[in-house]
Amino acid sequence: MARVLDVARSNLIEQLKKEKPKMPRTMKKADDFRLLPEILAITGSRPTYGYRRVTAMLNRALAESGKPRVNQKRIYRIMRQNKLLLQPYGRRPSRTHDGRIITLSRNMRWCSDGFSIPCWNGDRVAVAFALDCHDREVISWIASTRGINGAMIRDLMTESLLNRFGGALRTPHSVQWLSDNGPCYAAHETVAFGRSIGLEVCTTAPYSPESNGMAEALVKTIKRDYVAMNDVPTATDVMSKLAGWFEDYNERAPHKGLGMKSPREYISSITAG
Repeated sequence: MARVLDVARSNLIEQLKKEKPKMPRTMKKADDFRLLPEILAITGSRPTYGYRRVTAMLNRALAESGKPRVNQKRIYRIMRQNKLLLQPYGRRPSRTHDGRIITLSRNMRWCSDGFSIPCWNGDRVAVAFALDCHDREVISWIASTRGINGAMIRDLMTESLLNRFGGALRTPHSVQWLSDNGPCYAAHETVAFGRSIGLEVCTTAPYSPESNGMAEALVKTIKRDYVAMNDVPTATDVMSKLAGWFEDYNERAPHKGLGMKSPREYISSITAG
């Protein structure tokens, strides 16, 4: 190499012997120690939250006490230094889809899905919900220990209509109702009832759950942030906790797609403007 580069070998040896530059010390601010207990309190009660949602929760608490907000990067640094960051998820292949899930305003598309919660004693609780694809609020939900049937989905549609449009017998404009192809959703009675109250009933393409991605994401959130973090000994215990879980999600859970606001905070911000 020395011959090719036309330099002395002694020069190359000296270059290799040079001490590598020291890395700068980890940056710390004087009042980081004041933020750490508050961060620990959030991660202790919500261990599935990453630094983005921890930042949103912390800034909400700081604003309530009249203190200045903190930068997301700073919270990331403090959590990294104290080994509080979540383990990164592995990359998984996913199908692509051409459908648009996010809508530009409220009450344009509601998505729905169902899931089950296994209990420690072997019981299972079946849950179905309706979610607005713009503000991400859980509009209504139902639960049963015997599974979800078409009649219950029709009740879910009715409750969603009442929660969003008061005592109206049908929606003031066409609202898409997006779900998978489960029998309770695809039943002729369910489709006909949905259309009769102003819902445009849509189903995802077979073997393409990504087309109902927001509903799938909520299922993952409920199972990760609530079911896995609570005791679920029996179906009775789960049924008694579901209302609190959905209320906490709507009122408190920060959402990246909403600027780290909870669904109800986001609704308040757009209705006030």
